[in-house]
Amino acid sequence: MNFFRFIADSLHLLSFIIIIYKLHKDKSCRGVSAKTQEIYLIVFCTRYLDLFLYFVSFYNTLMKILFIGVTVYILYLMHYQIPLKNTYNRKTEDIFPHIYLIPFALIMTILIHSNWDWWEFTWSFSLWLESVAIFPQITILTKNNSVENFTAHYIASLGAYRFFYILNWIYRYYYEDYVSFVSVASGTIQVLLYVDFYYLYCKNIKNKFISELPLTSEEKKLKENEVN
Repeated sequence: MNFFRFIADSLHLLSFIIIIYKLHKDKSCRGVSAKTQEIYLIVFCTRYLDLFLYFVSFYNTLMKILFIGVTVYILYLMHYQIPLKNTYNRKTEDIFPHIYLIPFALIMTILIHSNWDWWEFTWSFSLWLESVAIFPQITILTKNNSVENFTAHYIASLGAYRFFYILNWIYRYYYEDYVSFVSVASGTIQVLLYVDFYYLYCKNIKNKFISELPLTSEEKKLKENEVN
C-alpha cells in the first residue's frame, strides 16, 4: 500500500458514489450507461477471484467486496428499481455493442499477458477489458452531445483513478523493483481514452467559473448595449 494507490482507490469509490447519488437524486438513468457497469462487473468478478483463494489484508478484501457490491447495486437500480428502470433506454441511448469488448480483451490477453498460468491469464483479461469499459458511456455522451454535471464528475473520477494507478506503478518500480507491463499498457490505453473528455471537462469548468464571476462596469455596459 502506498499513497498513490490509496488515492486511486478512493477516486474509484468516489465514482460509484457519484453515480448512485445521481440516480437517487434525479430519479433518472439518462446519461448513464448500464452496459459500462455490466462490463465493470465482469472485470471485478474475474479480477477478484482470489477472494476465494487467499487473504492479503482487510483493506484489500474490503475494497474488492465494495467494488463488486456497489456495481451490482447500480445495475439493480437501473434494471429493476422503479421509476429508474423506466428511464433507462437500451435501444435508443445505451446503444454501444459492448459484447464485442470481450473478444477484444481476449485477443489482447493472448497477445500480451503476464503469464500462462490460469490466474494470471484471468487477471490480464480483466485489465484489458477494463481499459475499454468506458466506451458505452462515452458513446452516450457523444450521442446526446451534452454532459450532465454528475456524469462528467463520474468520468473525471474514473480517469483520475487510473492516472493515479499509473503513478502507483511508477512508485513500485522505483521502490519495490516491480513492474507489470500488462498493467502499464492497458492503463495507458485507458487514460488516453479520457484525454479528449478531460480537455472538454476542464474547458467547461473554466467557462462556468468565468460566467459566474461578477461583471465589471465595462462588461455591464457592453451587455446592456447588446440587449438594446
